[in-house]
Amino acid sequence: MKPSYRQFIFERYEFDAAAKQLTLHYSLDGKLQFTEIFRFNFEFTDYNSQALDQACFGLFMVAGVSYYKTALPPEIVIKHGQLTSVQADFFDRVYRHGLGELYAQNQITPPHRIDFPISKQAITTPADTPVGTGAILPVGGGKDSLVTLELLRQAGIDFETWVLGHTSLLQPLLDRIGGTHLPVTRILDPQIAKLNREGAYNGHIPISAVLAFTGVVSAILRGRRDIVLSNEASAGELNLEYRGIAVNHQYSKTLEFERLFQDYLGTAITPSVRYFSFLRPMSELRIAELFCGHWLAKYQGVFTSCNRNFKQGNTQPLRWCGECPKCAFVFLIFAPFLPKAKLVDLFGGKNLFAEPKLARTYRELLGIEGHKPFDCVGEVRECRQAVVMARKKGNYPELDQFEFPPVEYDYRALQEQAMPDEYYHLLTSYLDANPAALTK
Repeated sequence: MKPSYRQFIFERYEFDAAAKQLTLHYSLDGKLQFTEIFRFNFEFTDYNSQALDQACFGLFMVAGVSYYKTALPPEIVIKHGQLTSVQADFFDRVYRHGLGELYAQNQITPPHRIDFPISKQAITTPADTPVGTGAILPVGGGKDSLVTLELLRQAGIDFETWVLGHTSLLQPLLDRIGGTHLPVTRILDPQIAKLNREGAYNGHIPISAVLAFTGVVSAILRGRRDIVLSNEASAGELNLEYRGIAVNHQYSKTLEFERLFQDYLGTAITPSVRYFSFLRPMSELRIAELFCGHWLAKYQGVFTSCNRNFKQGNTQPLRWCGECPKCAFVFLIFAPFLPKAKLVDLFGGKNLFAEPKLARTYRELLGIEGHKPFDCVGEVRECRQAVVMARKKGNYPELDQFEFPPVEYDYRALQEQAMPDEYYHLLTSYLDANPAALTK
C-alpha cells in the first residue's frame, strides 16, 4: 500500500564551512523527517556568502525531489527560504518533467502543475561576485566527459575534475586522468531504502538537476567560473508521450533544461558562474567516433558507460554488465569505428548483437518495437545509422534481423547549443581539423 501524506515540507538547510558540509532537512506532514548531507571534500577559496547561500537554497529545493517522490503529496510547504513566481515555475517544470518516467512506470496521471508556494516578499537579487577563473568538469566514468576533458586539455583550459559520489569506484579512472579532483559526497537519508521496500513510489529523478546545483555550489566554493558538462544533442529525444506529458529519461540533460538552468543561475544566484555543455552540438555517434579514434586506448580498462556501476551500495570495480540498454547502445555506436575483435574484448568477450536477451532492447533502440529504453541512450535515427555503418564494416550477420526505412542522417552535422562563444570556437576548430577519426 502506498503511503498517504498531505504535505511535503522543506524544513531548513544549513551550511557548515568548518565541516565543509551542507545539511538539508525535509519532512512529510512534519511527521516523517528526512536529512540529506552534501560534503565538499576540497579546499575552499574566498567566496561570496550571498552567492553560496542562494546556490545552497537551490540545491535544497531540487534535492528534495528524492523525498517528495516517495508519496507525491498534493501540497508543498517551504519553511526556510522564499520563491519568486519565476523560481516556482522553474522547480515546477523540473519536478514534473524530471519525474515523467516515474509517473509512467507507476501509472500515475501527471499533475498539471506542482504548486511551489510563491512569496510576494521574495526578492531575488543575484550576487555581484568577482568572476572566477578556469573550470570544473564533472566526470561520470564514461566516454563523453573524457572527450570533453581531452579537448579542454589540448586547448590549454585550466580545469579541475569534479565527482559527486562513487569516488572509490572512479579512482582508477581519476588516477589515469591526473590533475586535481574535487570530490563531493552525497548521503541520502537511509529511510529512502526502507520506504521503497514498504511500497513507496520509486523511480528515476532529475539527477542531473541535482548535479547542476551541486556543481554551482562547488564552483563558488572553489572560485571557478565555468561548469563544463558533457551532454550531447541526443539527450533531447523523448522516450514516449504519457497522459499529456513528454517523458524523457534524460530531461535534466536536455538543451531545454540547460537554458532554463542558465537563466536561473544568472538571475537567482550569480551571473559570474557559467553552466553549459561542451558536447551539446554533437551526436552520440560523432562522440563515439572521436573517442574510439583518439582516446579509447588511453582509458580502456578504467572507463565504462554502464550505469549499473552506480547503483546505491555498489562497491565493485567499474565494468560493463553486457545486459542493460546502455551497454547495448554503446556496443552499437562503437561498432562502426572498432575492429570486431577489439569491441568484443572491451565487453568481456561478448558480442552483444548476438545476445538473445538484448534482441528486444535493440528493436527498441531502433524504433522497431515499443519505446526508446529508459536509459541514457541516443536517438533512434543515430542508432539506425550506426547499424548501417556497422553492416558496411561487415562481420555482424546478427544485424540482418533488424529492418527499418532508409536512413538520412548526417551524424557529423552540428546542432543547436548554448555554450560561450570561445568554447564553441574551440570545439569547431578541433572538429574542422579532425573530420574523421577512424581506428585501425
